[in-house]
Amino acid sequence: MKQKWRLYCHYVSIVVRGMMQYKTSLLLTTIGQFLVSFNVFLGIYFLFGRFHQIRGYSYSEVLLCYAVVLMEFSLAEIWARGFDTFSGIVKRGEFDRILVRPQGEILQVLGSKFELTRLGRLFQAVVVFSYAVCTAQIQWTVGKICTIVFMLVGGVALFSGLFMIYAALCFFTMEGLEFMNVLTDGAREYGKYPLDVYGKVVVRLATVIVPYALTQYYPLQYILGRAGSPAYIFLPLLAALFLAPCYGLWRFGVRHYKSSGS
Repeated sequence: MKQKWRLYCHYVSIVVRGMMQYKTSLLLTTIGQFLVSFNVFLGIYFLFGRFHQIRGYSYSEVLLCYAVVLMEFSLAEIWARGFDTFSGIVKRGEFDRILVRPQGEILQVLGSKFELTRLGRLFQAVVVFSYAVCTAQIQWTVGKICTIVFMLVGGVALFSGLFMIYAALCFFTMEGLEFMNVLTDGAREYGKYPLDVYGKVVVRLATVIVPYALTQYYPLQYILGRAGSPAYIFLPLLAALFLAPCYGLWRFGVRHYKSSGS
Protein backbone atom coordinates (compact mmCIF):
# COMPACT_ATOMS: atom_id res chain seq x y z
CA MET A 1 0.00 0.00 0.00
CA LYS A 2 2.82 2.40 0.87
CA GLN A 3 4.50 1.69 -2.46
CA LYS A 4 1.26 2.36 -4.36
CA TRP A 5 0.74 5.60 -2.49
CA ARG A 6 4.26 6.74 -3.36
CA LEU A 7 3.70 5.82 -7.00
CA TYR A 8 0.40 7.73 -7.08
CA CYS A 9 2.12 10.80 -5.59
CA HIS A 10 4.78 10.46 -8.30
CA TYR A 11 2.06 10.40 -10.99
CA VAL A 12 0.45 13.49 -9.48
CA SER A 13 3.76 15.34 -9.29
CA ILE A 14 4.32 14.71 -13.01
CA VAL A 15 0.87 16.03 -13.88
CA VAL A 16 1.25 19.08 -11.63
CA ARG A 17 4.68 19.92 -13.01
CA GLY A 18 3.24 19.74 -16.51
CA MET A 19 0.42 22.12 -15.59
CA MET A 20 2.85 24.53 -13.94
CA GLN A 21 4.59 24.97 -17.28
CA TYR A 22 1.58 27.09 -18.27
CA LYS A 23 1.05 29.14 -15.12
CA THR A 24 -1.12 31.82 -16.74
CA SER A 25 -3.46 29.23 -18.22
CA LEU A 26 -3.65 27.44 -14.86
CA LEU A 27 -4.43 30.67 -13.03
CA LEU A 28 -7.10 31.82 -15.47
CA THR A 29 -8.78 28.40 -15.54
CA THR A 30 -8.78 28.27 -11.73
CA ILE A 31 -10.37 31.72 -11.58
CA GLY A 32 -12.92 30.58 -14.18
CA GLN A 33 -13.88 27.62 -12.00
CA PHE A 34 -14.37 30.00 -9.08
CA LEU A 35 -16.61 32.31 -11.12
CA VAL A 36 -18.76 29.49 -12.52
CA SER A 37 -19.59 28.26 -9.03
CA PHE A 38 -20.02 31.86 -7.86
CA ASN A 39 -23.08 32.12 -10.12
CA VAL A 40 -24.73 29.38 -8.06
CA PHE A 41 -23.97 31.31 -4.88
CA LEU A 42 -25.51 34.45 -6.37
CA GLY A 43 -28.66 32.48 -7.19
CA ILE A 44 -29.00 31.49 -3.53
CA TYR A 45 -28.24 35.04 -2.40
CA PHE A 46 -30.91 36.66 -4.59
CA LEU A 47 -33.45 33.98 -3.73
CA PHE A 48 -33.09 34.68 -0.03
CA GLY A 49 -33.23 38.38 -0.77
CA ARG A 50 -36.85 37.72 -1.71
CA PHE A 51 -37.70 34.92 0.75
CA HIS A 52 -36.43 34.73 4.33
CA GLN A 53 -36.50 30.94 4.45
CA ILE A 54 -37.13 27.91 2.26
CA ARG A 55 -39.08 25.06 3.82
CA GLY A 56 -37.86 26.13 7.23
CA TYR A 57 -34.19 26.48 6.27
CA SER A 58 -32.44 29.79 6.81
CA TYR A 59 -29.93 31.43 4.49
CA SER A 60 -26.92 30.28 6.56
CA GLU A 61 -28.23 26.72 6.80
CA VAL A 62 -28.64 26.48 3.03
CA LEU A 63 -25.15 27.92 2.55
CA LEU A 64 -23.76 25.27 4.89
CA CYS A 65 -25.44 22.56 2.82
CA TYR A 66 -24.23 24.10 -0.44
CA ALA A 67 -20.65 24.50 0.77
CA VAL A 68 -20.31 20.91 1.98
CA VAL A 69 -21.70 19.45 -1.26
CA LEU A 70 -19.44 21.72 -3.32
CA MET A 71 -16.40 20.64 -1.29
CA GLU A 72 -17.31 16.98 -1.76
CA PHE A 73 -17.69 17.35 -5.52
CA SER A 74 -14.57 19.50 -5.93
CA LEU A 75 -12.35 17.10 -3.99
CA ALA A 76 -13.71 14.12 -5.94
CA GLU A 77 -13.15 15.91 -9.23
CA ILE A 78 -9.61 16.89 -8.29
CA TRP A 79 -8.41 13.37 -7.56
CA ALA A 80 -10.80 11.22 -9.65
CA ARG A 81 -10.70 13.34 -12.81
CA GLY A 82 -8.98 10.47 -14.62
CA PHE A 83 -12.26 8.52 -14.61
CA ASP A 84 -14.14 11.55 -15.94
CA THR A 85 -11.82 11.77 -18.96
CA PHE A 86 -11.55 8.00 -19.42
CA SER A 87 -13.41 7.90 -22.75
CA GLY A 88 -10.41 9.56 -24.42
CA ILE A 89 -8.07 6.89 -23.01
CA VAL A 90 -10.25 4.13 -24.48
CA LYS A 91 -10.68 5.78 -27.88
CA ARG A 92 -6.97 6.44 -28.28
CA GLY A 93 -6.14 2.85 -27.35
CA GLU A 94 -4.11 3.99 -24.34
CA PHE A 95 -5.85 1.49 -22.08
CA ASP A 96 -3.99 -1.29 -23.90
CA ARG A 97 -0.77 0.17 -22.55
CA ILE A 98 -2.26 0.43 -19.05
CA LEU A 99 -3.20 -3.26 -19.07
CA VAL A 100 0.32 -4.49 -19.81
CA ARG A 101 1.88 -2.52 -16.96
CA PRO A 102 2.44 -4.25 -13.59
CA GLN A 103 0.44 -1.69 -11.59
CA GLY A 104 -3.33 -1.75 -11.15
CA GLU A 105 -5.56 -0.09 -13.74
CA ILE A 106 -7.36 2.14 -11.23
CA LEU A 107 -4.11 3.53 -9.84
CA GLN A 108 -2.89 4.40 -13.33
CA VAL A 109 -6.20 5.99 -14.37
CA LEU A 110 -6.32 8.09 -11.20
CA GLY A 111 -2.72 9.15 -11.72
CA SER A 112 -3.29 10.11 -15.34
CA LYS A 113 -5.21 13.25 -14.42
CA PHE A 114 -5.12 15.53 -11.40
CA GLU A 115 -7.39 18.54 -11.88
CA LEU A 116 -5.58 21.27 -9.98
CA THR A 117 -7.80 23.99 -11.48
CA ARG A 118 -10.73 22.77 -9.34
CA LEU A 119 -9.00 24.44 -6.40
CA GLY A 120 -10.84 27.61 -7.45
CA ARG A 121 -14.17 25.91 -6.82
CA LEU A 122 -12.87 24.35 -3.62
CA PHE A 123 -11.66 27.73 -2.35
CA GLN A 124 -15.12 29.20 -2.82
CA ALA A 125 -16.66 26.28 -0.95
CA VAL A 126 -14.28 26.83 1.98
CA VAL A 127 -15.10 30.55 2.11
CA VAL A 128 -18.87 29.94 2.00
CA PHE A 129 -18.53 27.18 4.59
CA SER A 130 -16.61 29.48 6.95
CA TYR A 131 -19.28 32.16 6.62
CA ALA A 132 -22.09 29.67 7.20
CA VAL A 133 -20.42 28.25 10.31
CA CYS A 134 -19.98 31.73 11.77
CA THR A 135 -23.54 32.91 11.05
CA ALA A 136 -25.65 29.77 11.48
CA GLN A 137 -27.05 29.37 14.97
CA ILE A 138 -25.61 25.92 15.55
CA GLN A 139 -24.33 24.59 18.85
CA TRP A 140 -21.19 22.85 17.63
CA THR A 141 -20.15 19.66 19.42
CA VAL A 142 -17.53 17.02 18.74
CA GLY A 143 -20.24 14.84 17.22
CA LYS A 144 -21.28 17.56 14.77
CA ILE A 145 -17.71 18.29 13.78
CA CYS A 146 -17.18 14.57 13.13
CA THR A 147 -20.37 14.58 11.07
CA ILE A 148 -18.94 17.28 8.78
CA VAL A 149 -15.75 15.27 8.33
CA PHE A 150 -17.70 12.09 7.60
CA MET A 151 -19.91 13.98 5.13
CA LEU A 152 -16.80 15.00 3.19
CA VAL A 153 -15.36 11.48 3.25
CA GLY A 154 -18.64 9.84 2.21
CA GLY A 155 -19.39 12.51 -0.41
CA VAL A 156 -15.98 12.20 -2.05
CA ALA A 157 -16.37 8.42 -2.12
CA LEU A 158 -19.87 8.73 -3.61
CA PHE A 159 -18.92 11.11 -6.40
CA SER A 160 -15.74 9.11 -7.11
CA GLY A 161 -17.92 6.03 -7.49
CA LEU A 162 -20.13 7.84 -9.99
CA PHE A 163 -17.07 8.86 -11.99
CA MET A 164 -15.99 5.22 -11.92
CA ILE A 165 -19.37 4.15 -13.31
CA TYR A 166 -19.00 6.74 -16.07
CA ALA A 167 -15.58 5.27 -16.95
CA ALA A 168 -16.81 1.67 -16.79
CA LEU A 169 -19.59 2.39 -19.28
CA CYS A 170 -16.97 3.67 -21.73
CA PHE A 171 -15.74 0.09 -22.17
CA PHE A 172 -18.99 -0.65 -23.99
CA THR A 173 -19.84 2.69 -25.62
CA MET A 174 -16.35 4.12 -26.40
CA GLU A 175 -17.91 7.52 -25.69
CA GLY A 176 -18.82 9.12 -22.39
CA LEU A 177 -22.58 9.00 -21.77
CA GLU A 178 -23.92 12.48 -21.13
CA PHE A 179 -26.77 11.26 -18.93
CA MET A 180 -24.19 10.56 -16.22
CA ASN A 181 -23.80 14.31 -15.83
CA VAL A 182 -27.27 14.29 -14.27
CA LEU A 183 -25.85 12.18 -11.44
CA THR A 184 -22.64 14.19 -11.01
CA ASP A 185 -23.01 17.84 -12.06
CA GLY A 186 -26.76 17.62 -11.53
CA ALA A 187 -26.30 16.36 -7.99
CA ARG A 188 -23.91 19.21 -7.29
CA GLU A 189 -26.47 21.75 -8.51
CA TYR A 190 -29.51 20.28 -6.78
CA GLY A 191 -27.48 19.50 -3.68
CA LYS A 192 -27.16 23.19 -2.88
CA TYR A 193 -30.51 22.84 -1.06
CA PRO A 194 -31.45 20.14 1.48
CA LEU A 195 -33.11 17.32 -0.43
CA ASP A 196 -36.46 17.54 1.35
CA VAL A 197 -36.98 20.88 -0.41
CA TYR A 198 -37.72 18.83 -3.53
CA GLY A 199 -40.19 16.50 -1.79
CA LYS A 200 -40.21 13.18 0.05
CA VAL A 201 -40.03 11.13 -3.16
CA VAL A 202 -36.67 12.67 -4.03
CA VAL A 203 -35.37 11.94 -0.53
CA ARG A 204 -36.38 8.28 -0.87
CA LEU A 205 -34.78 7.95 -4.30
CA ALA A 206 -31.62 9.64 -3.05
CA THR A 207 -31.50 7.20 -0.16
CA VAL A 208 -32.12 3.91 -1.96
CA ILE A 209 -30.78 4.29 -5.51
CA VAL A 210 -27.82 6.68 -5.35
CA PRO A 211 -27.26 7.52 -1.66
CA TYR A 212 -26.86 11.29 -1.88
CA ALA A 213 -29.12 11.70 1.14
CA LEU A 214 -26.64 9.82 3.33
CA THR A 215 -23.98 12.45 2.69
CA GLN A 216 -26.27 15.47 2.63
CA TYR A 217 -29.82 15.38 3.98
CA TYR A 218 -29.67 13.06 7.01
CA PRO A 219 -26.38 14.27 8.55
CA LEU A 220 -27.48 17.86 7.93
CA GLN A 221 -30.61 17.22 10.00
CA TYR A 222 -28.40 16.14 12.88
CA ILE A 223 -26.12 19.18 12.57
CA LEU A 224 -29.09 21.56 12.52
CA GLY A 225 -30.62 19.87 15.56
CA ARG A 226 -33.63 18.47 13.70
CA ALA A 227 -32.67 14.86 14.43
CA GLY A 228 -31.19 13.82 17.74
CA SER A 229 -30.07 10.26 16.98
CA PRO A 230 -26.26 9.89 17.12
CA ALA A 231 -26.59 7.25 14.38
CA TYR A 232 -26.89 10.12 11.89
CA ILE A 233 -23.23 10.92 12.53
CA PHE A 234 -22.08 7.72 10.84
CA LEU A 235 -24.58 7.60 7.97
CA PRO A 236 -22.21 9.39 5.53
CA LEU A 237 -19.70 6.56 5.94
CA LEU A 238 -22.31 4.10 4.67
CA ALA A 239 -22.27 6.00 1.37
CA ALA A 240 -18.70 4.76 0.89
CA LEU A 241 -20.18 1.27 0.44
CA PHE A 242 -21.50 2.58 -2.89
CA LEU A 243 -17.96 2.09 -4.18
CA ALA A 244 -18.42 -1.69 -4.05
CA PRO A 245 -20.96 -1.99 -6.91
CA CYS A 246 -19.08 0.73 -8.80
CA TYR A 247 -15.89 -1.31 -8.57
CA GLY A 248 -17.80 -4.44 -9.61
CA LEU A 249 -19.02 -2.68 -12.77
CA TRP A 250 -15.47 -1.48 -13.46
CA ARG A 251 -14.07 -5.01 -13.19
CA PHE A 252 -16.85 -6.28 -15.46
CA GLY A 253 -15.90 -3.64 -18.02
CA VAL A 254 -12.20 -4.49 -17.83
CA ARG A 255 -12.95 -8.19 -18.46
CA HIS A 256 -15.03 -7.32 -21.54
CA TYR A 257 -12.70 -4.63 -22.88
CA LYS A 258 -11.85 -4.77 -26.57
CA SER A 259 -9.19 -2.51 -28.00
CA SER A 260 -10.30 0.34 -30.25
CA GLY A 261 -7.33 -0.44 -32.52
CA SER A 262 -6.09 3.15 -32.39
